[in-house]
Amino acid sequence: MRKMFGKFIGDKAFYRMVLAVALPIMMQNFITNLVSMLDNLMVGALGTEQMSGVSIVNQLIFIFNLAVFGAFGGVGIFTAQFHGKGDAEGIRHTLRYKFVLAAGLFAAALAVFLTQGDSLIGLFLHDVDATGDIIATLGFAREYLAVMLFGLLPFALSQVFTSTLRETGDTVLPMVTSIIAVVTNCVFNYLLIFGRLGFPALGVVGAAAATVLSRYVELAVVLAVVFLRRRKCAFFSGVFRGFRIPGELVWQITVKGMPLLVNELFWSVGMSLLSMGYSLHGLSVVAGYSISSTVTNLFSIAFMSLGISIGIIIGRELGAGRFERAVDWDWKLIAFSVAVSLAVGGVLFAGAELIPALYNTNDLSKTYAAYFIRVSACLMPVHAFANSAYFTLRSGGKTVITFFFDGAFAVCIQVPAVFLADLCGLSIWWVFPLVQGLDIIKDVLGFVLLKKRAWVQNIVA
Repeated sequence: MRKMFGKFIGDKAFYRMVLAVALPIMMQNFITNLVSMLDNLMVGALGTEQMSGVSIVNQLIFIFNLAVFGAFGGVGIFTAQFHGKGDAEGIRHTLRYKFVLAAGLFAAALAVFLTQGDSLIGLFLHDVDATGDIIATLGFAREYLAVMLFGLLPFALSQVFTSTLRETGDTVLPMVTSIIAVVTNCVFNYLLIFGRLGFPALGVVGAAAATVLSRYVELAVVLAVVFLRRRKCAFFSGVFRGFRIPGELVWQITVKGMPLLVNELFWSVGMSLLSMGYSLHGLSVVAGYSISSTVTNLFSIAFMSLGISIGIIIGRELGAGRFERAVDWDWKLIAFSVAVSLAVGGVLFAGAELIPALYNTNDLSKTYAAYFIRVSACLMPVHAFANSAYFTLRSGGKTVITFFFDGAFAVCIQVPAVFLADLCGLSIWWVFPLVQGLDIIKDVLGFVLLKKRAWVQNIVA
């Protein structure tokens, strides 16, 4: 029994090391999601149509954001292992690769949103319960999207720097820049949505303008701090000198990283299609799902941040060739993540009805929101284990496996399930828990893959 517990529980020094990495990420994500919830509340105060329109566009912007995270995450596998190896020039090469990706993803997203924006928004509009105005919702979504496009490029560029800092062990600076950005967003949301302190009352346009402003503020702060700390962060020096990336490394990153980019695209598209599937049950479900997602995301940051920490810590150990310690620490990190999710899920379940009651929306939307929150709370340990397995596999460069484990699973299993359930006439009360509970399959697959230890490898040796 003691031996078994020793496999999953570390000593005080272990948890101090983990929390030193994880807490800044948690704090950053907590503040970001808290402000997101406050934003959601402020937009929700305008009405159901405004909140639904903003929620739909954010589902579309979410695809771009995750494409950026996925693309940089694939490159970040190499950054973390170059850092473990002590190779500053290797980190510079990965930085250059990220800049190229940022430009390409921005151009592609801009082209799609400018030419297909209305069509994409229309896919989410189904007023089967007669509780909302479809035309008004479309109008608010258009207005919001038109302004949000100006924030795509600064977001991508900020992530180039902050992702590299996290991968090289500095999680504090990204946290600080994120805090500054989200506070800016929150303050100007209040001023521009409702017209306070002499500012015009712009409604959903004001919400978008505040978000875009916060993106530029974040980028400016990141650039200023990186410039001031250029000597300490030696890998930032000379990044633009010649802008050369060795062809062999480009090929390696592309082979390892492209599946991760495709995975994030598939997963984000899958999540948007799930939202679209839920929207077939009416605008009240769209509003309720928007509320529940915002609340659940706030509580999920604990295990999500620990998952990111697994990628950083285990990637560093693999890059340094400390394979057995990587395996030992990984099981302890996974156990810690699941334990934390159990505690957080209990708190979320108990308070499921508190936050929806604050919204200016119809009672049906609030009822849906509380139900979705409770289901998500019960499944939080399931999601925590799947998330930990995903980041473990990714840290060892198993990006093709993670594609099938994550993105392909969402598109090929969960999405068909939600539309099949609708065709069978199941109500949203059954559809939501059935679809969300499919992550149990991922837990089983993840456990088998972790036990096989195929992820235990150094890809920058």
